[in-house]
Amino acid sequence: MMMNFPSLAQIKKELGLLSEKELIEVIADLAKFNRENKAYLFFKLQEKDNPNLYLEMVQEELEMEFQKSNTNHAYYAKKSAQAIRRKLNKLLKLSKKKEDQVEAIIFFCERLKEYGFLNFRNLVIDNLYQIQVGKAKKLLSGLHEDLQYDLSLRLEDLEK
Repeated sequence: MMMNFPSLAQIKKELGLLSEKELIEVIADLAKFNRENKAYLFFKLQEKDNPNLYLEMVQEELEMEFQKSNTNHAYYAKKSAQAIRRKLNKLLKLSKKKEDQVEAIIFFCERLKEYGFLNFRNLVIDNLYQIQVGKAKKLLSGLHEDLQYDLSLRLEDLEK
């Protein structure tokens, strides 16, 4: 037997009927379910005081992963790159700000180059890299012109 879950509109309507105390309780319970929910709430609550916190933490997290990665052999480099990309994708879900997403993807691609992942000429790594550059380009096109210019320069460097 399959459960039928309510639509997002129905959930929003039900949440609107709750008191502040009940809302806080529901949100706290939601945060307990998994790390992603907790991280999302943390960033949402902190972004007013520190708008760059999300990006700084994502870059720090990715940098640690790159430092731990094994680039002694193409096979291990491929596995490491895929694992770091999965982490990037999870982290990208935590922010709705397109400029932060573009920055994170560009950071990831810059690190792939810097740590020598592209030196292997491995098809999987090269495709992974090209797909991320493509994602960054697509997101970049929807940003304000001033932001586009700065980030497009970094993106051009990645295409060389």
